[in-house]
Amino acid sequence: MLTKKGSATRQRIIEAAATEIRERGVGNVTLDDVGRRSNTGKSQLFHYFPEGREQLLLAVAQREADRVIEDQEPYLSGLTSWDAWRQWRDAVVERYRRQGVNCPLGALTTEINRRTPAAREVTRQLFEQWRQRVEIGIREMQGLGHIDPALDASAAASAVIAAIQGGVVILMTTGSSQHLEAALDFCLDHLARFRAA
Repeated sequence: MLTKKGSATRQRIIEAAATEIRERGVGNVTLDDVGRRSNTGKSQLFHYFPEGREQLLLAVAQREADRVIEDQEPYLSGLTSWDAWRQWRDAVVERYRRQGVNCPLGALTTEINRRTPAAREVTRQLFEQWRQRVEIGIREMQGLGHIDPALDASAAASAVIAAIQGGVVILMTTGSSQHLEAALDFCLDHLARFRAA
């Protein structure tokens, strides 16, 4: 169990590593780079991450996954009107425009090997948390009479997340957010057509 100071130091190391990776790419970042940026020595780095670089990268991947959700707030937790859904849509598009063609989370999970259970779990939890938040928004809209209650909210939320990820992959390939915007607009238009009778 870490002390408050220990937790703060560990978090400082993770944030320093995340910044280095966003600026320089995961393949170019060493523990020495992270130590310099976080003002910690090698012994401290190995105290908090005894398994070394891969353990640190996994912690950074978890931080980047958390950031995906944080960047969509407060909109993602308040999907109770069509205006709120449009604001969320704009926040998602803006987040991925800022990210551009680099995806720190994707690079991290590739670097630590997507086949490892820990790396898979980080991405699985992210997508499940994201899907659940969207599903809650759909159910809220159903309760308010804006979406037909017969619509399968869970399946619709899964489709929305899949549409976003498809648009993000194309953005990372082409540098254009056009497909992401079109996918989100299509999903929102489709949901709006399922108005309660």
